[in-house]
Amino acid sequence: ASPAGQVAESQSRYAALAEGHPQDIPEPLRDDDERPLGEPLAQLHGIYILAQNARGLVLVDMHAAHERITFEQLRDHLQADRVPRQGLLLPVPVALGGREAWLIENHAEALQRLGLGVDLAGPQQALVRELPAPLADADAAALLHDVLSEFDGFGESVRVQADLDACLTTMACHASVRANRRLTLAEMDALLRAMEATERSGQCGHGRPTWSALSLAELDRLFLRGR
Repeated sequence: ASPAGQVAESQSRYAALAEGHPQDIPEPLRDDDERPLGEPLAQLHGIYILAQNARGLVLVDMHAAHERITFEQLRDHLQADRVPRQGLLLPVPVALGGREAWLIENHAEALQRLGLGVDLAGPQQALVRELPAPLADADAAALLHDVLSEFDGFGESVRVQADLDACLTTMACHASVRANRRLTLAEMDALLRAMEATERSGQCGHGRPTWSALSLAELDRLFLRGR
């Protein structure tokens, strides 16, 4: 597992960090820089992090970046069959509709592997008793509905890694920091460092780029410097 796999990435624990199209995907981070994503300067509209590295300006979509970090963390745990769980103080009742009760009953093993402790309390209600630890502060009902929706598209079984990865992408989105969340410079710095330690950090699980860069030469051309 990568070093970022040890980082608690749920939104409420974000402060603890301080202690698509193919042509849009950024180039892999260069290993010749100690901090290729640079030093954070500011947050833009509660969505983007502005950072400065040796070559110029870096723009980071903090939700997409956080989603990738969380996805890789969950995937590492899943591959080791040890997704950490967080028991809820009180079970969360979830109203079920359509095929959801059937999906819970027939995909109980997959739910367990994903770190979701769910019991049926009747044909139209479930109780969520445990969540994956990195998602401990997620909306349990919304998370369960979205995971069951993923299951509904898989057919009779949820065994292949591609199916489980799709579920993890959905789950990671629930855990990721949302737009308009104000971060301190220390929190921004920790997110950049976690990105550098995370595989495939150039795009989120939905294929969107997580960061983009403008070199000093590109900025000079933008402002007609040197002409």
